[in-house]
Amino acid sequence: MDQKELLSLSDRAAEHVLNQEGTGDGRRAGWLMISTILIEAWDLYSISFLLIFVSKDLHPSPAMLGLASGAVQAGALLGAFFGGWIADRFGRRKVFLATMVAFIVLAAAQGFATDMWQLVIIRFLLGFPLGSDISTGYAYIMESMPRGKREVMGNRWQMMFGVGEIVAIVVITILYMTGMDQALLWRLGLALGAVPALALLVMRLDVPDTALALIQRGKFAQAKKVSREMFNDDLDMLPNQDYAIDRPRTRDFLSSIWADRTRRRATIFAWISNAMQGAEFSAFGFYLPTILILTGVSGITATNFLTAGIYVIATIGGFTAPLATPKIGHKGVARVGYGLAFVSLILAAIFLQVDWKPLVPLAAAGLMFGHYWDASNGMTIASMVAPSRYRATASGFGYIFVKLASFVTIFFFPIMFTALGVPLATALVALLSLTGFLAATYILPEVYGYVDQEQTQRQPAPATEGDL
Repeated sequence: MDQKELLSLSDRAAEHVLNQEGTGDGRRAGWLMISTILIEAWDLYSISFLLIFVSKDLHPSPAMLGLASGAVQAGALLGAFFGGWIADRFGRRKVFLATMVAFIVLAAAQGFATDMWQLVIIRFLLGFPLGSDISTGYAYIMESMPRGKREVMGNRWQMMFGVGEIVAIVVITILYMTGMDQALLWRLGLALGAVPALALLVMRLDVPDTALALIQRGKFAQAKKVSREMFNDDLDMLPNQDYAIDRPRTRDFLSSIWADRTRRRATIFAWISNAMQGAEFSAFGFYLPTILILTGVSGITATNFLTAGIYVIATIGGFTAPLATPKIGHKGVARVGYGLAFVSLILAAIFLQVDWKPLVPLAAAGLMFGHYWDASNGMTIASMVAPSRYRATASGFGYIFVKLASFVTIFFFPIMFTALGVPLATALVALLSLTGFLAATYILPEVYGYVDQEQTQRQPAPATEGDL
Protein backbone atom coordinates (compact mmCIF):
# COMPACT_ATOMS: atom_id res chain seq x y z
CA MET A 1 0.00 0.00 0.00
CA ASP A 2 1.15 3.53 -0.72
CA GLN A 3 1.02 6.35 1.84
CA LYS A 4 -2.36 7.62 0.67
CA GLU A 5 -3.93 4.17 1.12
CA LEU A 6 -2.24 3.71 4.51
CA LEU A 7 -3.50 7.06 5.75
CA SER A 8 -7.03 6.34 4.57
CA LEU A 9 -6.94 2.91 6.24
CA SER A 10 -5.56 4.27 9.51
CA ASP A 11 -8.19 7.03 9.58
CA ARG A 12 -11.01 4.52 9.10
CA ALA A 13 -9.60 2.29 11.82
CA ALA A 14 -9.15 5.29 14.16
CA GLU A 15 -12.76 6.37 13.69
CA HIS A 16 -13.89 2.80 14.28
CA VAL A 17 -11.95 2.68 17.56
CA LEU A 18 -13.34 6.01 18.73
CA ASN A 19 -16.89 4.71 18.34
CA GLN A 20 -16.38 1.46 20.26
CA GLU A 21 -17.68 0.54 23.69
CA GLY A 22 -14.93 0.13 26.26
CA THR A 23 -13.92 -2.70 28.58
CA GLY A 24 -12.70 -2.91 32.15
CA ASP A 25 -9.11 -2.53 30.94
CA GLY A 26 -9.95 0.74 29.21
CA ARG A 27 -11.70 2.14 32.28
CA ARG A 28 -8.78 1.12 34.51
CA ALA A 29 -6.33 2.83 32.15
CA GLY A 30 -8.50 5.96 32.17
CA TRP A 31 -8.47 6.08 35.98
CA LEU A 32 -4.70 5.58 36.07
CA MET A 33 -4.21 8.49 33.69
CA ILE A 34 -6.57 10.88 35.49
CA SER A 35 -4.91 9.90 38.79
CA THR A 36 -1.85 11.80 37.61
CA ILE A 37 -3.76 14.90 38.71
CA LEU A 38 -3.33 13.78 42.33
CA ILE A 39 0.44 13.97 41.89
CA GLU A 40 0.29 17.35 40.20
CA ALA A 41 -2.10 18.71 42.82
CA TRP A 42 0.28 17.70 45.60
CA ASP A 43 3.26 19.43 44.06
CA LEU A 44 1.56 22.50 42.62
CA TYR A 45 -0.45 23.34 45.70
CA SER A 46 1.36 21.85 48.69
CA ILE A 47 3.80 24.73 48.30
CA SER A 48 0.93 27.20 48.77
CA PHE A 49 0.58 25.88 52.33
CA LEU A 50 4.35 25.83 52.83
CA LEU A 51 5.20 29.32 51.54
CA ILE A 52 5.11 30.84 55.01
CA PHE A 53 7.73 28.32 56.20
CA VAL A 54 9.88 28.81 53.10
CA SER A 55 9.79 32.56 53.75
CA LYS A 56 10.93 32.17 57.35
CA ASP A 57 13.73 29.81 56.40
CA LEU A 58 15.17 31.32 53.19
CA HIS A 59 13.92 34.94 53.47
CA PRO A 60 13.02 35.50 49.79
CA SER A 61 11.78 38.76 48.30
CA PRO A 62 8.11 38.81 47.16
CA ALA A 63 9.28 38.46 43.55
CA MET A 64 11.52 35.48 44.35
CA LEU A 65 8.73 33.85 46.36
CA GLY A 66 6.40 34.22 43.39
CA LEU A 67 9.10 32.84 41.07
CA ALA A 68 9.61 29.77 43.24
CA SER A 69 5.86 29.18 43.32
CA GLY A 70 5.39 29.71 39.59
CA ALA A 71 8.55 28.01 38.29
CA VAL A 72 6.83 24.64 38.09
CA GLN A 73 4.11 26.24 35.95
CA ALA A 74 6.71 27.58 33.51
CA GLY A 75 8.31 24.16 33.27
CA ALA A 76 4.93 22.52 32.79
CA LEU A 77 4.22 24.94 29.95
CA LEU A 78 7.19 23.53 28.02
CA GLY A 79 6.45 19.98 29.10
CA ALA A 80 2.84 20.21 27.94
CA PHE A 81 3.73 21.12 24.37
CA PHE A 82 6.86 19.05 23.83
CA GLY A 83 5.50 16.09 25.80
CA GLY A 84 2.42 15.96 23.58
CA TRP A 85 4.55 16.25 20.45
CA ILE A 86 6.81 13.41 21.61
CA ALA A 87 3.82 11.23 22.56
CA ASP A 88 2.28 11.65 19.11
CA ARG A 89 5.52 10.46 17.53
CA PHE A 90 6.82 7.76 19.85
CA GLY A 91 3.69 6.52 21.62
CA ARG A 92 1.90 7.23 24.88
CA ARG A 93 3.44 4.49 27.03
CA LYS A 94 7.08 5.53 26.75
CA VAL A 95 6.22 9.10 27.64
CA PHE A 96 3.98 8.47 30.65
CA LEU A 97 6.51 6.05 32.17
CA ALA A 98 9.50 8.33 31.57
CA THR A 99 7.76 11.40 32.95
CA MET A 100 6.74 9.61 36.15
CA VAL A 101 10.35 8.50 36.77
CA ALA A 102 11.57 12.08 36.24
CA PHE A 103 8.92 13.41 38.61
CA ILE A 104 9.91 11.02 41.40
CA VAL A 105 13.57 12.09 41.22
CA LEU A 106 12.88 15.83 41.01
CA ALA A 107 10.15 15.85 43.68
CA ALA A 108 12.55 14.28 46.15
CA ALA A 109 15.31 16.71 45.12
CA GLN A 110 13.23 19.67 46.35
CA GLY A 111 13.88 18.59 49.92
CA PHE A 112 17.62 19.18 49.49
CA ALA A 113 17.49 22.77 48.14
CA THR A 114 19.70 25.09 50.19
CA ASP A 115 18.70 28.43 48.66
CA MET A 116 15.89 29.98 46.65
CA TRP A 117 17.60 29.72 43.27
CA GLN A 118 18.13 25.99 43.73
CA LEU A 119 14.48 25.59 44.62
CA VAL A 120 13.41 27.64 41.58
CA ILE A 121 15.56 25.58 39.19
CA ILE A 122 14.41 22.23 40.60
CA ARG A 123 10.77 23.27 40.44
CA PHE A 124 11.19 24.52 36.87
CA LEU A 125 12.62 21.15 35.83
CA LEU A 126 9.89 19.37 37.79
CA GLY A 127 7.25 21.15 35.74
CA PHE A 128 8.36 19.44 32.53
CA PRO A 129 7.25 15.90 33.49
CA LEU A 130 4.08 17.30 35.08
CA GLY A 131 3.00 19.11 31.92
CA SER A 132 4.05 16.23 29.70
CA ASP A 133 2.11 13.68 31.69
CA ILE A 134 -1.09 15.73 31.58
CA SER A 135 -1.00 16.06 27.78
CA THR A 136 -0.21 12.36 27.35
CA GLY A 137 -2.79 11.29 29.93
CA TYR A 138 -5.60 13.22 28.29
CA ALA A 139 -4.76 11.77 24.90
CA TYR A 140 -4.82 8.31 26.50
CA ILE A 141 -8.23 8.89 28.10
CA MET A 142 -9.75 10.08 24.82
CA GLU A 143 -8.36 7.03 23.00
CA SER A 144 -8.96 4.23 25.52
CA MET A 145 -12.53 4.92 26.66
CA PRO A 146 -15.86 5.00 24.77
CA ARG A 147 -17.56 8.20 23.69
CA GLY A 148 -19.51 9.96 26.42
CA LYS A 149 -17.61 8.12 29.15
CA ARG A 150 -14.25 9.57 28.11
CA GLU A 151 -15.71 13.07 28.45
CA VAL A 152 -16.95 12.33 31.96
CA MET A 153 -13.54 10.91 32.90
CA GLY A 154 -11.76 13.92 31.44
CA ASN A 155 -14.02 16.27 33.40
CA ARG A 156 -13.01 14.52 36.62
CA TRP A 157 -9.65 16.25 36.70
CA GLN A 158 -10.86 18.95 39.10
CA MET A 159 -12.26 16.31 41.44
CA MET A 160 -8.82 14.67 41.48
CA PHE A 161 -7.21 18.06 42.10
CA GLY A 162 -9.48 18.52 45.09
CA VAL A 163 -8.61 15.13 46.55
CA GLY A 164 -4.89 15.81 46.09
CA GLU A 165 -5.17 19.24 47.69
CA ILE A 166 -7.11 17.91 50.68
CA VAL A 167 -4.54 15.17 51.25
CA ALA A 168 -1.73 17.76 51.02
CA ILE A 169 -3.45 20.03 53.55
CA VAL A 170 -4.09 17.18 56.00
CA VAL A 171 -0.54 15.82 55.81
CA ILE A 172 1.09 19.25 56.14
CA THR A 173 -1.19 20.18 59.06
CA ILE A 174 -0.30 16.95 60.85
CA LEU A 175 3.41 17.62 60.32
CA TYR A 176 2.97 21.17 61.64
CA MET A 177 1.08 20.02 64.72
CA THR A 178 3.86 17.58 65.63
CA GLY A 179 6.10 20.58 66.30
CA MET A 180 8.52 19.63 63.54
CA ASP A 181 11.20 22.19 62.75
CA GLN A 182 9.73 24.46 60.08
CA ALA A 183 12.87 24.37 57.92
CA LEU A 184 12.47 20.58 57.74
CA LEU A 185 8.69 20.74 57.39
CA TRP A 186 8.59 22.53 54.04
CA ARG A 187 11.33 20.30 52.62
CA LEU A 188 9.58 17.11 53.69
CA GLY A 189 6.21 18.45 52.53
CA LEU A 190 7.48 19.03 49.00
CA ALA A 191 9.53 15.83 48.78
CA LEU A 192 6.64 13.60 49.87
CA GLY A 193 5.10 14.04 46.42
CA ALA A 194 7.52 11.37 45.22
CA VAL A 195 5.72 8.68 47.27
CA PRO A 196 2.33 8.60 45.44
CA ALA A 197 4.20 9.10 42.15
CA LEU A 198 6.17 5.91 42.80
CA ALA A 199 2.96 4.01 43.54
CA LEU A 200 1.36 5.29 40.33
CA LEU A 201 4.45 4.33 38.30
CA VAL A 202 4.24 0.74 39.56
CA MET A 203 0.53 0.52 38.67
CA ARG A 204 1.20 1.86 35.17
CA LEU A 205 3.90 -0.64 34.25
CA ASP A 206 1.48 -3.07 32.61
CA VAL A 207 -0.58 -0.43 30.77
CA PRO A 208 -0.06 -0.72 26.98
CA ASP A 209 0.00 2.03 24.40
CA THR A 210 -3.38 3.00 22.95
CA ALA A 211 -4.71 1.23 19.87
CA LEU A 212 -5.30 4.56 18.16
CA ALA A 213 -1.73 5.78 18.68
CA LEU A 214 -0.40 2.46 17.35
CA ILE A 215 -2.69 2.69 14.31
CA GLN A 216 -1.45 6.16 13.44
CA ARG A 217 2.16 4.91 13.62
CA GLY A 218 1.46 1.90 11.38
CA LYS A 219 1.91 -0.69 14.16
CA PHE A 220 -1.18 -2.60 13.08
CA ALA A 221 -0.38 -6.00 14.63
CA GLN A 222 0.05 -4.53 18.11
CA ALA A 223 -2.94 -2.21 17.61
CA LYS A 224 -5.19 -5.22 16.95
CA LYS A 225 -3.98 -6.87 20.17
CA VAL A 226 -4.56 -3.73 22.27
CA SER A 227 -7.98 -3.12 20.68
CA ARG A 228 -8.98 -6.64 21.63
CA GLU A 229 -8.10 -5.89 25.27
CA MET A 230 -9.59 -2.38 25.42
CA PHE A 231 -12.67 -2.75 23.19
CA ASN A 232 -13.20 -6.48 22.50
CA ASP A 233 -12.66 -5.67 18.82
CA ASP A 234 -10.08 -7.29 16.51
CA LEU A 235 -9.94 -4.40 13.99
CA ASP A 236 -10.54 -6.78 11.09
CA MET A 237 -10.09 -3.97 8.58
CA LEU A 238 -6.35 -3.83 9.41
CA PRO A 239 -3.71 -6.24 8.10
CA ASN A 240 -1.73 -8.36 10.54
CA GLN A 241 1.59 -6.75 9.65
CA ASP A 242 3.12 -3.35 10.34
CA TYR A 243 3.71 -0.57 7.82
CA ALA A 244 5.75 2.61 7.97
CA ILE A 245 3.41 5.61 7.90
CA ASP A 246 4.85 9.06 7.31
CA ARG A 247 4.41 11.27 10.34
CA PRO A 248 2.25 14.38 9.86
CA ARG A 249 3.90 17.76 10.03
CA THR A 250 3.33 19.54 13.32
CA ARG A 251 2.61 22.82 11.55
CA ASP A 252 -0.47 21.18 10.00
CA PHE A 253 -1.97 20.76 13.48
CA LEU A 254 -3.51 24.24 13.62
CA SER A 255 -4.66 24.27 9.99
CA SER A 256 -6.41 20.95 10.58
CA ILE A 257 -8.32 22.39 13.53
CA TRP A 258 -9.13 25.61 11.66
CA ALA A 259 -10.66 23.72 8.72
CA ASP A 260 -13.80 22.73 10.64
CA ARG A 261 -16.04 25.42 12.20
CA THR A 262 -17.21 23.40 15.21
CA ARG A 263 -13.72 22.14 15.94
CA ARG A 264 -12.30 25.66 15.56
CA ARG A 265 -14.79 27.37 17.87
CA ALA A 266 -14.58 24.61 20.49
CA THR A 267 -10.79 24.77 20.47
CA ILE A 268 -10.71 28.56 20.78
CA PHE A 269 -13.05 28.33 23.75
CA ALA A 270 -10.88 25.62 25.32
CA TRP A 271 -7.78 27.83 25.04
CA ILE A 272 -9.61 30.84 26.52
CA SER A 273 -11.16 28.75 29.28
CA ASN A 274 -7.87 27.10 30.18
CA ALA A 275 -6.21 30.50 30.49
CA MET A 276 -9.04 32.07 32.49
CA GLN A 277 -9.45 29.20 34.93
CA GLY A 278 -5.69 28.88 35.36
CA ALA A 279 -5.35 32.56 36.22
CA GLU A 280 -8.57 32.59 38.26
CA PHE A 281 -7.29 29.93 40.61
CA SER A 282 -3.60 30.80 40.64
CA ALA A 283 -4.32 34.34 41.75
CA PHE A 284 -6.85 34.08 44.59
CA GLY A 285 -7.17 30.33 45.14
CA PHE A 286 -3.47 29.47 45.19
CA TYR A 287 -2.67 32.24 47.67
CA LEU A 288 -5.79 31.66 49.76
CA PRO A 289 -3.87 30.39 52.83
CA THR A 290 -1.55 33.42 52.65
CA ILE A 291 -4.51 35.80 52.18
CA LEU A 292 -6.38 34.38 55.17
CA ILE A 293 -3.32 34.75 57.39
CA LEU A 294 -2.17 38.19 56.17
CA THR A 295 -5.67 39.71 56.41
CA GLY A 296 -6.13 38.33 59.93
CA VAL A 297 -9.00 35.99 59.09
CA SER A 298 -7.31 33.07 60.87
CA GLY A 299 -4.01 31.72 62.22
CA ILE A 300 -1.86 29.03 60.64
CA THR A 301 -3.58 25.93 62.08
CA ALA A 302 -7.09 27.38 61.73
CA THR A 303 -6.26 28.48 58.16
CA ASN A 304 -5.26 24.94 57.22
CA PHE A 305 -8.52 23.54 58.59
CA LEU A 306 -10.53 26.30 56.90
CA THR A 307 -8.78 25.66 53.62
CA ALA A 308 -9.35 21.93 53.95
CA GLY A 309 -13.07 22.59 54.44
CA ILE A 310 -13.12 24.86 51.39
CA TYR A 311 -11.44 22.18 49.29
CA VAL A 312 -13.93 19.59 50.48
CA ILE A 313 -16.66 21.83 49.04
CA ALA A 314 -14.56 22.33 45.90
CA THR A 315 -14.12 18.57 45.52
CA ILE A 316 -17.89 18.15 45.70
CA GLY A 317 -18.00 20.59 42.79
CA GLY A 318 -15.39 18.53 40.98
CA PHE A 319 -17.48 15.41 41.57
CA THR A 320 -20.79 16.91 40.42
CA ALA A 321 -19.53 18.68 37.27
CA PRO A 322 -18.87 15.40 35.36
CA LEU A 323 -22.25 14.06 36.48
CA ALA A 324 -23.95 17.21 35.16
CA THR A 325 -22.12 17.16 31.81
CA PRO A 326 -24.43 14.63 30.07
CA LYS A 327 -27.47 16.62 31.29
CA ILE A 328 -26.49 20.26 30.58
CA GLY A 329 -23.55 19.77 28.22
CA HIS A 330 -20.14 21.37 28.23
CA LYS A 331 -21.65 24.79 27.59
CA GLY A 332 -23.88 24.61 30.65
CA VAL A 333 -21.08 23.39 32.92
CA ALA A 334 -18.81 26.26 31.87
CA ARG A 335 -21.51 28.95 32.24
CA VAL A 336 -22.55 27.80 35.72
CA GLY A 337 -18.96 27.52 36.88
CA TYR A 338 -17.71 30.86 35.61
CA GLY A 339 -20.86 32.65 36.73
CA LEU A 340 -20.54 31.36 40.29
CA ALA A 341 -16.81 32.12 40.38
CA PHE A 342 -17.40 35.72 39.18
CA VAL A 343 -20.05 36.43 41.82
CA SER A 344 -17.96 34.83 44.58
CA LEU A 345 -14.84 36.85 43.71
CA ILE A 346 -16.81 40.10 43.75
CA LEU A 347 -18.26 39.18 47.15
CA ALA A 348 -14.80 38.25 48.46
CA ALA A 349 -13.45 41.64 47.38
CA ILE A 350 -16.34 43.42 49.14
CA PHE A 351 -15.96 41.37 52.34
CA LEU A 352 -12.22 42.07 52.46
CA GLN A 353 -12.77 45.78 51.83
CA VAL A 354 -15.39 46.23 54.58
CA ASP A 355 -13.52 43.88 56.93
CA TRP A 356 -16.27 41.26 57.20
CA LYS A 357 -13.67 38.60 57.84
CA PRO A 358 -15.97 35.69 58.82
CA LEU A 359 -17.64 35.87 55.38
CA VAL A 360 -14.40 35.67 53.38
CA PRO A 361 -14.13 31.85 53.69
CA LEU A 362 -17.75 31.53 52.50
CA ALA A 363 -16.97 33.55 49.37
CA ALA A 364 -13.81 31.48 48.87
CA ALA A 365 -15.86 28.27 49.10
CA GLY A 366 -18.27 29.60 46.44
CA LEU A 367 -15.32 30.51 44.23
CA MET A 368 -13.72 27.10 44.52
CA PHE A 369 -16.98 25.24 43.86
CA GLY A 370 -17.55 27.34 40.75
CA HIS A 371 -13.89 27.04 39.72
CA TYR A 372 -14.03 23.26 39.86
CA TRP A 373 -16.95 23.41 37.43
CA ASP A 374 -15.52 25.95 35.01
CA ALA A 375 -12.08 24.30 34.95
CA SER A 376 -13.43 20.79 34.40
CA ASN A 377 -13.88 20.70 30.63
CA GLY A 378 -11.27 22.92 28.92
CA MET A 379 -8.75 20.12 28.55
CA THR A 380 -11.48 17.61 27.71
CA ILE A 381 -12.77 19.77 24.85
CA ALA A 382 -9.32 20.58 23.45
CA SER A 383 -8.39 16.88 23.43
CA MET A 384 -11.74 15.50 22.28
CA VAL A 385 -12.28 17.62 19.17
CA ALA A 386 -8.70 17.34 17.88
CA PRO A 387 -7.89 15.12 14.89
CA SER A 388 -6.70 11.76 16.15
CA ARG A 389 -3.18 12.00 14.76
CA TYR A 390 -2.64 15.29 16.62
CA ARG A 391 -4.48 14.46 19.85
CA ALA A 392 -1.55 14.50 22.28
CA THR A 393 -0.18 17.62 20.59
CA ALA A 394 -3.61 19.25 20.94
CA SER A 395 -3.81 18.24 24.62
CA GLY A 396 -0.37 19.66 25.27
CA PHE A 397 -1.06 22.85 23.33
CA GLY A 398 -4.29 23.37 25.29
CA TYR A 399 -2.50 22.85 28.59
CA ILE A 400 0.02 25.55 27.65
CA PHE A 401 -2.72 28.13 28.24
CA VAL A 402 -3.33 26.79 31.76
CA LYS A 403 0.35 26.85 32.65
CA LEU A 404 1.17 30.21 31.06
CA ALA A 405 -1.73 31.92 32.85
CA SER A 406 -0.85 30.15 36.10
CA PHE A 407 2.80 31.16 35.91
CA VAL A 408 2.02 34.81 35.19
CA THR A 409 -0.58 35.15 37.95
CA ILE A 410 1.36 33.20 40.58
CA PHE A 411 4.39 35.37 39.90
CA PHE A 412 2.59 38.74 39.77
CA PHE A 413 -0.28 38.35 42.25
CA PRO A 414 1.92 38.82 45.38
CA ILE A 415 3.29 41.98 43.78
CA MET A 416 -0.21 43.09 42.78
CA PHE A 417 -1.86 42.63 46.17
CA THR A 418 1.12 44.32 47.83
CA ALA A 419 0.75 47.34 45.53
CA LEU A 420 -3.07 47.52 45.20
CA GLY A 421 -4.30 45.75 48.30
CA VAL A 422 -6.01 42.37 48.44
CA PRO A 423 -9.61 43.65 47.88
CA LEU A 424 -8.86 45.49 44.63
CA ALA A 425 -6.59 42.72 43.38
CA THR A 426 -9.39 40.21 44.03
CA ALA A 427 -11.92 42.36 42.14
CA LEU A 428 -9.59 42.46 39.14
CA VAL A 429 -9.34 38.66 39.20
CA ALA A 430 -13.15 38.52 38.90
CA LEU A 431 -12.81 39.94 35.37
CA LEU A 432 -11.10 36.68 34.37
CA SER A 433 -14.14 34.68 35.44
CA LEU A 434 -16.41 37.08 33.53
CA THR A 435 -14.30 36.55 30.40
CA GLY A 436 -14.72 32.79 30.72
CA PHE A 437 -18.49 33.16 31.12
CA LEU A 438 -18.75 35.30 27.98
CA ALA A 439 -16.60 32.83 26.01
CA ALA A 440 -18.85 29.94 27.06
CA THR A 441 -21.94 31.94 26.07
CA TYR A 442 -20.83 33.31 22.68
CA ILE A 443 -17.99 31.10 21.40
CA LEU A 444 -18.46 27.51 22.61
CA PRO A 445 -20.75 25.30 20.49
CA GLU A 446 -22.22 22.33 22.32
CA VAL A 447 -19.82 19.46 21.65
CA TYR A 448 -20.96 16.76 24.05
CA GLY A 449 -20.81 13.49 22.09
CA TYR A 450 -18.58 15.09 19.44
CA VAL A 451 -17.55 11.77 17.86
CA ASP A 452 -21.13 11.19 16.78
CA GLN A 453 -21.23 14.67 15.20
CA GLU A 454 -17.87 14.09 13.55
CA GLN A 455 -19.10 10.85 12.08
CA THR A 456 -22.29 12.29 10.58
CA GLN A 457 -21.14 15.77 9.57
CA ARG A 458 -17.63 14.95 8.48
CA GLN A 459 -15.74 17.21 6.05
CA PRO A 460 -13.57 15.73 3.28
CA ALA A 461 -10.44 14.11 4.69
CA PRO A 462 -7.93 16.71 3.44
CA ALA A 463 -9.89 19.51 5.17
CA THR A 464 -10.49 17.92 8.55
CA GLU A 465 -7.54 15.64 8.98
CA GLY A 466 -4.77 17.97 7.76
CA ASP A 467 -2.43 17.71 4.79
CA LEU A 468 0.90 15.95 5.02
